[in-house]
Amino acid sequence: MDYNGVVEVSRDKNGIDEILLRNPRGASTRVSLYGGQVLSWRTDQGEELLFTSSKAIFKPPNPVRGGIPICFPQFGNRGALEHHGFARKKVWIIDDNPPPLQPNDSNGKSYVDLLLKPSEDDLKLWPHSEVRVEGLETLDYLDNLCERERFTEQGDALTFESEVDRVYLSSSDVIAVFDHQRKRTFQIRKEGLPDVVVWNPWEKKAKAMADLGDEEYKQMLCVDGAAIEKPITLKPGEEWTGRLELSLIPSS
Repeated sequence: MDYNGVVEVSRDKNGIDEILLRNPRGASTRVSLYGGQVLSWRTDQGEELLFTSSKAIFKPPNPVRGGIPICFPQFGNRGALEHHGFARKKVWIIDDNPPPLQPNDSNGKSYVDLLLKPSEDDLKLWPHSEVRVEGLETLDYLDNLCERERFTEQGDALTFESEVDRVYLSSSDVIAVFDHQRKRTFQIRKEGLPDVVVWNPWEKKAKAMADLGDEEYKQMLCVDGAAIEKPITLKPGEEWTGRLELSLIPSS
């Protein structure tokens, strides 16, 4: 058995580079340099684990509806820039000299570091020199459907019967999403991202979205690590790391 991970670079139909990462067991992920966005995550059996809309537009300057987008330097309209910031609509580059992984982290794994270099237009909007991207019960949350009014989660678990658009504040570093129908659990580990955004547009809003199928709200759930209540502020020379790790766990 080959214990080395595989990294392959190809181009999509619009000529934008994308990276395929595959581990020795055959599980893979696909990352586009457009937005530095993870578009696909497949098990070693070929099962796709990330949602992407069948109506997603894979052509700049449109953001891709699905996968794992990078919302930077702001989330939503919480700032003076465009919705979710500009990073998800920029072409990233591959770092030729990434920081080395620890030996225990690199064995049998494939990885890639992406960089977003600022353009002159970016610096006019966001005058900072470099960007480097490397359970909910009893929590307070901001409800975007109620003009960001603050509530406290009362349930043992969050279930979905209508539109949800919330920011849970100061959450734990491990969140679990249970998919009972398919008998699996998504575990989300995060670092430097104290808050959690939970969103599903539900039926009415889904029908009003040009890049989402009318019934696709039933197949997707957005659970994002975020820093919203207390935005990250960096002084010149300071660094910040935000990390999100996803794993799939079979459940009964």
